[in-house]
Amino acid sequence: MVGRIGRPHGVRGEVTVEVRTDDPDRRFTAGAVLATEPAERGPLTVESVKWHSGTLLLRIAGVGDRQAADALRNTLLVVEVADLPELEDDSFYDHQLVGLAVQLTDGTVVGTVSGVRHDAAELLVVRRPGTHDLLVPFVTAIVPTVDLVAGHLVITPPEGLLEL
Repeated sequence: MVGRIGRPHGVRGEVTVEVRTDDPDRRFTAGAVLATEPAERGPLTVESVKWHSGTLLLRIAGVGDRQAADALRNTLLVVEVADLPELEDDSFYDHQLVGLAVQLTDGTVVGTVSGVRHDAAELLVVRRPGTHDLLVPFVTAIVPTVDLVAGHLVITPPEGLLEL
């Protein structure tokens, strides 16, 4: 997922987008065609792109008024996995991390990656059974091992992180 359509902006059919990609300038360009979830709402062709007060605004082909824009609210904008470029060995797409088991170096399972947050730092959202979610900074010092084949990653949490 590269974004989620939010509320309409103005009366001419522009929509706000909650960006979920680290490369919005590549994903959201005039002429880009984006698949959607639910699939029946797309594909959508981007006519124009602009930023307004830190919010991405898109004009979508065929969406000419506020009512049509509102009908797209909460639509997920997705890119097919086959269309994603190859990454360096130590880089991962969010979809590759979600679902991985999170283990300590001794093999103790802490939880499962349920999401990735792209705030000031990259954070893994780890769902722990019977307690609240844990936010783990996605840096090599704390997450030294990601094994996609085995379906897990290893964390070496600093003192106190697991108690938060």
